[in-house]
Amino acid sequence: MTNLIDISYFSELAGKKPEDLCRLALCDYDTKKKSYILSVWGEDYGIYPHDHKIIRLRDRKSDINTLFGLFIIYYLLRAKEIKVSKEWISEKDIPGGATFFRGPHKIPTQLIERRYGKDIQGFKEICKQLSGIRLDMADAAYFFQIMPRIPVAVQFWNGDDEFPPESKILFDKTITEHLTPDIIFCLAVEICQRISGE
Repeated sequence: MTNLIDISYFSELAGKKPEDLCRLALCDYDTKKKSYILSVWGEDYGIYPHDHKIIRLRDRKSDINTLFGLFIIYYLLRAKEIKVSKEWISEKDIPGGATFFRGPHKIPTQLIERRYGKDIQGFKEICKQLSGIRLDMADAAYFFQIMPRIPVAVQFWNGDDEFPPESKILFDKTITEHLTPDIIFCLAVEICQRISGE
């Protein structure tokens, strides 16, 4: 839940100039409600710095996963005015990633592998439902525009009698300009949970 997010993030956001932040994060600002409006995975979210909350504007609900909420507010605070590189990297290519993304921070792609196994068609269908754009990679792969400056790709290799299923998440090389490894982990968990349905 977003009420578990450290209030200091909201306090820092409240101190920002909306015109600067909107340019950097490519979002909008509602001057009456004093809230930022950010498109995340095709849905609009309202971020209210003074009320310390994040809500989905579609249903006005605030039942947002804590890690996902942290990803949203951190992006707003740290996004930079740079173009995507269109060069994909894995978590191991992120500075410090080879040691960080292990143990408790291992990206849970096993959720996707366990859910779809040999069902590559099921993987394709859920990716299309989540507004994924097909990529010519792996056995199946899809591109997702998670945020204006945060594109990701999800790859899937179908399991068979000889090899287990495998899934990987790729990030645009510029992600390290916007997010730290722990926030990238927050994003990756959300991706794996949405695609696997867990």
